[in-house]
Amino acid sequence: MVRHETKNFSELWKSIPWKKLRKNLFRLQRRLFKAIQAEDTRRARNLQKLILKSFAARLLAVRQVSQLNTGKKTAGVDGVKSLNFKQRLALAERLLSANEWKHSKLREIPIPKKECTTRMLKVPTMADRTWQCLVKYALEPDSRCTFPRQKLRVPTWTLNARRSKDSIQQPTLIEQRV
Repeated sequence: MVRHETKNFSELWKSIPWKKLRKNLFRLQRRLFKAIQAEDTRRARNLQKLILKSFAARLLAVRQVSQLNTGKKTAGVDGVKSLNFKQRLALAERLLSANEWKHSKLREIPIPKKECTTRMLKVPTMADRTWQCLVKYALEPDSRCTFPRQKLRVPTWTLNARRSKDSIQQPTLIEQRV
């Protein structure tokens, strides 16, 4: 698929079948969601580990952080503002060694507030943001299955009829609380 050696990393990065990778990750997340609903914790934990090691999830996490996020040009402590194609593929391979992952220090940026005070915005490095995105892919089905639906939006892997029913019922629940 993508693992062959080449000198032209830009061609390789642009030729990645992103839609196929999203479907693969979605399929794993749906399996995880069903395992949690069935209260099969052993299978759920194994599926979470599988998502963390999945090549599709790693590439999608790198793409999310380096190309799609609004803070993609914000540098961390290491000073890296953007990644070239070779660095993106190297970061995806580096995420495979998740057991030895150590977070770097955070870059602190002072943000002025209205009352003449400042608050510190702490920015992680690009690699740490990618690792956090990868972990989010593994934890998101669990949190959406565990927490009540009224507090979170409806999971994307449920049926459309269920989503429309929830959106109709949710305003009545809010009105009853008031």
